Parts: sequence; C-alpha cells; structure tokens
Amino acid sequence: MALDILDLRDFYSRPLGELARRILRGKLRSRWSDVRGLRVLGIGFATPFVGVFREDAERVLAFSPSQQGVAGWPLDRLNAAGLVDDEMWPLPDAAVDRIVAVHALETCGSAAEFLNEAWRCLAPGGRLIAIVPNRRGAWAKMDTTPFGHGRPFSRSQLTELLREALFAPEGWDEALFMPPVERGLVFRSAVPLERLGARLWAPFAGVHIVEASKQAVRPLPARSTRRVAPARVLRPAPIGVPAPAPHRDVTSG
Repeated sequence: MALDILDLRDFYSRPLGELARRILRGKLRSRWSDVRGLRVLGIGFATPFVGVFREDAERVLAFSPSQQGVAGWPLDRLNAAGLVDDEMWPLPDAAVDRIVAVHALETCGSAAEFLNEAWRCLAPGGRLIAIVPNRRGAWAKMDTTPFGHGRPFSRSQLTELLREALFAPEGWDEALFMPPVERGLVFRSAVPLERLGARLWAPFAGVHIVEASKQAVRPLPARSTRRVAPARVLRPAPIGVPAPAPHRDVTSG
C-alpha cells in the first residue's frame, strides 16, 4: 500500500529525509550525467529526486499513484505532476527516454504490471532506474521512514522481475548505509559510512539502485548441441487373421 503524500513530504522535510535525498540524488546524477534533450519521467514519489534533471532534460514529468495523492510540482514553473493509476499511465507508447521509480515498485498493486507499463512508455533503448528497499537492510525493518513500507526486494528478486518484463539490468548501486535514526552522530558520519559501506557491507544497504535498459525482444535460450538418442519407434504387434468360415449349402435339407 502506498504511503500518503503528506507522510512522504513530512519525511523529506526532516533532517534524515533531507540526508537521504542528497545521497540518492547524487547516485542518480552520477548514473545519468547527461540527459540533454531527453524526456524524463518520475513515478511514485519522485519529485525530491527528478528535479536534478530539470535544467538539462527536454522535459521532466512526475506521476504519483492514485492511492498516494499528488501535489503541484514544481512550485516555480508550470505544473508537471499528475495522479495516475499504477498500471495505466496517460502517455502514448514510447513517450519518454528515462524513468525514475522511487517509492513505487514496493508499494504498487502488481510489480509485474507496473514494469510492463514502464516498458510500454519507454522509447526504444530507454532506461529505467528503480530505487527500492533492500530486504536485508535496516531501513526496510523500520516503518519510521517510507522505505519501511511495502515489499522490500533482494537483488535476485529484482533481477527476475525486470527480466520477465523485458528489461536487462545493467548497473547496480547500494545506498543508505547509516541507521535510519535522527541523531547528530549519524548525520556527521553519513558520508564516510556511505563510502565504507559500499566496500564492506553492500548486501546490508538500505536500498538497491538498479539501472535497466528496455529490451525489444525476449531472448531465446540457446539450444543444446548435445546429441540425443532417437526415441524408440513403437510398432503394433502382429495379430493373426481369422480363417474364413466353412461354406454351408443352405439349400440342402
């Protein structure tokens, strides 16, 4: 179930939410450093993140699921935010080049249908970045942040979901290694913890960040070259043919 937009906005207005926003925006920007002329869509609660692309992209849209609610965004320009169904977005096929999904995949009704819709709306060669809670991380185990709601994922679960929806995972990052508590020590040590955690305990990060590309066709498994012995051909067993009955002269008495 998606969180209410008021709860999401409240989290990102607090010091812990602002810290998480800065870390995740940095990860996004490092992956997509050049979006000039591209059309970018944020889905879920993506407005704290996709704003980093506004100055370069051709356009940036932000869609929120209907059960979450929506607020106007950005505040200083024409509104680019809208309320949509999880599995039906008001866009034509191949309408965008990049999709950022945050607070989306783990709370939608059907992750498979969500990814199918993302595939439909992406242009050929388009890319998706999904930021989702890591099921082994501390952030997924505490409901005091938005990452503690919905269904967390492992890497293998995400990989399977993406491949079934015709996406090819091409890059992984982990983030949010500090504990999800609002304490001064956590804030002061967040940056070194991010650097150290990526090297030493990546499986226990707070979130997975996966980048995947849209595939045009489903890959077929290679056929085995091993020779297989031909199956035995069954033939019917011969049966005897009954002999004709002896002729009887029905006219004789």
